[in-house]
Amino acid sequence: MTEVRLAECAGFCFGVRRAVDTVYEQLGTGKTIYTYGPIVHNGEVVRELEERGVRVIQNREELLGMSPGASREEAVIIRAHGVPREICEILESKGFACVDATCPFVKKIHRIVERESRAGRHIVIVGDPRHPEVEGIRGWCDGPATVVENAEEARNFALSEGCELCIVSQTTFNYNKFQDIVEIFQKKGYNNNIVNTICNATEERQRSARAIAAEADVMIVIGGKHSSNTRKLYEICSRECANTYFIQTLDDLRLELPKAVRLVGITAGASTPNKLIEEVQNYVRIKL
Repeated sequence: MTEVRLAECAGFCFGVRRAVDTVYEQLGTGKTIYTYGPIVHNGEVVRELEERGVRVIQNREELLGMSPGASREEAVIIRAHGVPREICEILESKGFACVDATCPFVKKIHRIVERESRAGRHIVIVGDPRHPEVEGIRGWCDGPATVVENAEEARNFALSEGCELCIVSQTTFNYNKFQDIVEIFQKKGYNNNIVNTICNATEERQRSARAIAAEADVMIVIGGKHSSNTRKLYEICSRECANTYFIQTLDDLRLELPKAVRLVGITAGASTPNKLIEEVQNYVRIKL
């Protein structure tokens, strides 16, 4: 008999749930609600909020072009990934009611890089330079900052020997890759202050996904195509299970099961709602 098993840690993390709940709370105030960027990296969640009237400000230029807040009856919610300090200053100058739904783990990184850069340390952010969380972290640095995405970039990094660095990580970065990059920096002779800022939820989600994928004949990873943590889960599961599917919704699932399937594993990114996970679970059980 085929087993369908959901990873122990899957779906909404604390920071995402907090951000989404914040939007729904603000909808109850009767104000016109905006989010700066999609509140989370999941198209289904964003579409559902747009149907409730929530509008998305896509970038700094769009924000600068907006009229000042009308008697603070227009609220802008800061996305879970956080934003650069400059965006907060623009919102304040325009008179919008600003509600900060930045994940507390991301907010902690903002405080670290702000403090360490003011102390004269060069900030190294391990992560994807195109990701809004990393853009936000960089925007809280008061001095030089470098984003390092992989081991090659770490090996090519060069400052004068003896320079003081503070190394932090995008919260959703692959833990093993972060450790590899840190080891490279440790061999370079810099005075390093290393802060592992990968959140516990990310580490736990990656560990539980890897454990199931190692046993599974088929693995399904559910999440938004722009979700960094979901892409990392797909990478991890693909290395353990050749039949790994990455889907955003049930419509994307074209399941081709091997002849003898003992275990179908399912995991989901931190921005994936429970109802979507349940839909996939039910479909797979019917398919079997």
